[in-house]
Amino acid sequence: MMHIDVLVTEMSGLNRQDLDRWIAQNWVRPDHDAGDLVFHDIDIARIKLIVELRSTMEIDDRAMPVVLSLLDQLYDLRRQVQTLSRAISETAPDDVQRALARRLAQHLQGNLH
Repeated sequence: MMHIDVLVTEMSGLNRQDLDRWIAQNWVRPDHDAGDLVFHDIDIARIKLIVELRSTMEIDDRAMPVVLSLLDQLYDLRRQVQTLSRAISETAPDDVQRALARRLAQHLQGNLH
C-alpha cells in the first residue's frame, strides 16, 4: 500500500489535483487508513494507465470514462475466460480438452461459421 502523498511524489506525470478529481469521478477507488488515502498495487497500476492514456493517447476527461469502462470489461472477460480454462483443464478428460482445443483453433482460423 502507498499513501497518497508518497504516490504523488513518486509517480512521474501525476499531480494531486488530477488524482483528487479521478477519485471524485470514481476512476480510482483508494482505501482509507486512519484518515489517509492509501493505494494498493491495482490502484497504482490503474493510475499509471490513466496517466499513460492521457499523455500518450491524449484521451481527455470526457472520453476517459468510456475507455476505462471498456478496459474494465475487457479485463473482466479475460478473468472469466481464465476461470473457464482452469475449470476445463481441471475437470474435462484429455480427449475432450484436445477436441475443444481443435475446435477453438478452427474457429479462430475462420473455418467455422
